[in-house]
Amino acid sequence: MPIKSSAKKYLKVSAKKNLRNVLVKKKVKEAIKKFKDSLAESGVNVKVEELLKEAIKKIDRASQKKILKKNNAARKKKRLFKNLKKAKKA
Repeated sequence: MPIKSSAKKYLKVSAKKNLRNVLVKKKVKEAIKKFKDSLAESGVNVKVEELLKEAIKKIDRASQKKILKKNNAARKKKRLFKNLKKAKKA
């Protein structure tokens, strides 16, 4: 445990930031999972494309907040588009 008052404050701040980061990452993962599940379930339709937009929006937001690194976000988006393109061909 920290001894100095500033270290105690920093511990609280970092705990709050960690909680926020975990929640944002969880929302990103849930959005990606919803997209993949609906893509596998019903193929390509309007609902799937809306879920893709939502997932992309959440990934971009996490990247802006520096919760996800820029290249990590780009890689996730690329994989989602790749899955959609693959489903359209099939």
